[in-house]
Amino acid sequence: MPTELVSGYCDSKFEKVAEVFNRSFESEFEVGASFAVEIEGEMVINLWGGHQDAQRSQAWQENTLVNVFSVTKGVTAICAARLIEQGRLDLVQKVSHYWPEYGCNGKENTTVLDLLCHRAGMFGFQNGVPLNQWTDWHQFTGLLGAQKPFAPPNSMQGYHALTFGWLVGELIRRVDGRSVGQYFKEELAEPLGLDFVIGMGDKDIARCADMLMLGKLPTIDQFKALRFVPDLLLSKALKDMKLAVVKDFNSVAFDPNAINDPDVSNTREWRSAEIPAANGHGVASSLAKLYGILSNGGSRNGIEVLKAETVELLRKVHSHGPDLVLFGLPYRFGLGHMVNAPFTPIGLNKSTSMFGHTGIGGAVVFGDMDKKVGFSYFNNQQHKDLKLYETSNKLARTLYSLL
Repeated sequence: MPTELVSGYCDSKFEKVAEVFNRSFESEFEVGASFAVEIEGEMVINLWGGHQDAQRSQAWQENTLVNVFSVTKGVTAICAARLIEQGRLDLVQKVSHYWPEYGCNGKENTTVLDLLCHRAGMFGFQNGVPLNQWTDWHQFTGLLGAQKPFAPPNSMQGYHALTFGWLVGELIRRVDGRSVGQYFKEELAEPLGLDFVIGMGDKDIARCADMLMLGKLPTIDQFKALRFVPDLLLSKALKDMKLAVVKDFNSVAFDPNAINDPDVSNTREWRSAEIPAANGHGVASSLAKLYGILSNGGSRNGIEVLKAETVELLRKVHSHGPDLVLFGLPYRFGLGHMVNAPFTPIGLNKSTSMFGHTGIGGAVVFGDMDKKVGFSYFNNQQHKDLKLYETSNKLARTLYSLL
């Protein structure tokens, strides 16, 4: 349903979904976005619209790239899952088997699985995230390898907002020899024609939309009064939230010194670095295709992404919250994937067949094994609190009402 604000293709059966996408620009709630859906291997929606910049002077193009933040974790986990499938990486093996320097300061028994499902207790840096040195891979992995964890490995679930990428990425590098960005490019992006990159060159940067970030992420401070309420008066959910307030791991994982500069994600340093937890850039149709393949057997046109049984391993619940970084909420994680994500489309209507990831800017990607769906929404305007995933929720609800 192309309009003045929106371009692309939408199967007539899903015009109501296209209308939701169009209204997000008419209302000026969204600045720019791309959105795509595959069903049973067919791309039924591939739309883009709005603008790449805050001034709304540059129209969003079919090949406009945008930062999808933590959606990148799912892509990184798919790369790791390929190595697991090949027997080169073992989930129950200690991390130090592949990365000897890691086995110190209370991390000796950390397993590969602990890293992949946010149970390593390594959700931050003991002395804060090194600032403005995003391209120095070995600085980040060296610090993480040497430091002590914030909690004993496998004692709790705590979302590794930034560190996930360096931890899992270093495992991939130690086993394969290639960085995550190079591995993904050569093994998946080029063979499948996916326009998605971790670590951008100059040509990619030239077609990159600006991220319009708020400058302050949601914090647990808004719930700090809970620490003074007796447990007897609290439900299980509020007790979990109180524990997250008391621990305050959120401010460790989302280090405000590193993230609260609203323009950091628009710098050349950030875009050209490989930050496999947070700086993948792409077009929505590419990850709709990737997750569409995973939701339809794992192969396409003779190219195998993952065997069906590995996809099951990827989306199997390996850890169940409360997540003491993510406000004590009951997130469920597979291997680097959210199997449910409160307040987002993932786990819509308590679905147990979805797996994917969200990004702090508003991006959402998931596959659905039952409906054979690959869903991808990328945007460049971050919204506050419960409005963060408002557009993707509306798109997903409308789509599912038609399936």
